[in-house]
Amino acid sequence: MFDISFWKGRKVLITGHTGFKGSWLASILLDAGALVSGYSLFPPTKPNLFGLLKLAKNMYSIQGDVRDLDKLKKVFFEAGPDIVFHLAAQPLVRESYRNPVNTYDTNIMGTVNILECTRLYGKVRSFVNVTTDKVYENDESNRVYKENDRLCGHDPYSNSKSCSELVTYSYVHSFFNNDDSTAISTARSGNVIGGGDFSPDRIIPDCVRAAQKHEDIVVRNPHSIRPYQHVLECLSGYLLLAQKQYENKEKYEGSYNFGPDTRDCVTTATLVDLFCKQWGEGQKWKNLNDNGPYEASFLRLDSTKAKSLLNWETTWNIKKALNMTGDWYKALANGQEIEKLTQMQFRAFLSAFKEVKRNKAHLEVG
Repeated sequence: MFDISFWKGRKVLITGHTGFKGSWLASILLDAGALVSGYSLFPPTKPNLFGLLKLAKNMYSIQGDVRDLDKLKKVFFEAGPDIVFHLAAQPLVRESYRNPVNTYDTNIMGTVNILECTRLYGKVRSFVNVTTDKVYENDESNRVYKENDRLCGHDPYSNSKSCSELVTYSYVHSFFNNDDSTAISTARSGNVIGGGDFSPDRIIPDCVRAAQKHEDIVVRNPHSIRPYQHVLECLSGYLLLAQKQYENKEKYEGSYNFGPDTRDCVTTATLVDLFCKQWGEGQKWKNLNDNGPYEASFLRLDSTKAKSLLNWETTWNIKKALNMTGDWYKALANGQEIEKLTQMQFRAFLSAFKEVKRNKAHLEVG
């Protein structure tokens, strides 16, 4: 089970800590009593979750590019991490079409550099490289993807993340193949939603921006099926994986999918319908295909391995995830204390996670 007490006093380094996922992760770890360091570019949007949560005042935050190997080395030896989460990336599909060289450079060489620093530093116990559900070769068939399926993303973003997986595989087998070496895994999760995402070209931030302007939401690909999940779902998986392999490298090291249950893999149209209902105010959307670059129309993950081996579970269904997300953005607009609300949402998630585990245990006994 996910054990928040494990993190008290742990030295943790997060790359990409100023992004959406990274800020949520840093907030959770700080709340758990971890000693958190972060290495990242400046927050990518205004506003941004990193600033709203005032995270810089409670952690060692370093501005830097993961392509800068020399600077990254210094950070490792200054921060002295026990555990590393690698989230720094160029994370947007459409941006990867506009700037493929930067995408490949950041997502591949950034991975090489962080693993090289881990090798040179020599004291990291657990390392999690966060990639994406898009690393798989998507044949657009009506099937779910397992960890041993072929890695070959089509667009530059997805393909660069497939390459990041291959780099990780090579480093593990070349430099971290002893029992006492760093435990290294990759984590592949679906399309995450949640409060604090202000990125362009993402469906929920687009929904919120339109709703706040009292405009119809523009949906590009309403029939696309995606494994939508709340950001806390995948973060609980990353934290659980990092803890488990810290305690037992041989048993838990590997690659893991962290995706929603099949019933929550919905079309974008269904997601936006649920958002409009949650938001209220007669919110509507319209279909407007902008003839943009190719994006896969069907994608689902098989998370059996994470559930059976790590004892991970999905917690909030898509409706609950959207309710929590909408509440967060409305609270921000109303001037509520966003730091407190973010902590409350995590604690509500943790309580629900434990309840899911208890219910499952009762069913198994029965």
